[in-house]
Amino acid sequence: MGDVVQLPVRRQQQPHVSEQQTDEPRRVAPARAPRESEPRVEPLWRESAGHELREERLASGKRLIDVAEEAGVSPQYLSEVERGLKDPSSELLAAIAGALGLSVAEIAARVASSSISTRSPVCLAA
Repeated sequence: MGDVVQLPVRRQQQPHVSEQQTDEPRRVAPARAPRESEPRVEPLWRESAGHELREERLASGKRLIDVAEEAGVSPQYLSEVERGLKDPSSELLAAIAGALGLSVAEIAARVASSSISTRSPVCLAA
């Protein structure tokens, strides 16, 4: 059938307690470099596709609101797609890509050719 690829666990960041709710000063953990033994978590398809859509929009000099209007989606939805928060259907992806002068196949090819491991779920799905 095919190789089974174990997907890395994606951990969500814990929400911060607002400073209004506590008298303790907010502590920020110092940034640390990832250890070489820690595997890098591959981006999700929606994150990679959203990045490519945003890059194309910025390169073409179009505003978010203009692309959203042409694609028939709200600017808020397009922003969430670009940030990888929403996973658009193939119809919506085609509409957004079309508003940028691209096809879904071109978006998929860009995602697949980005600096992602060929064993990643994104490449296997594309």
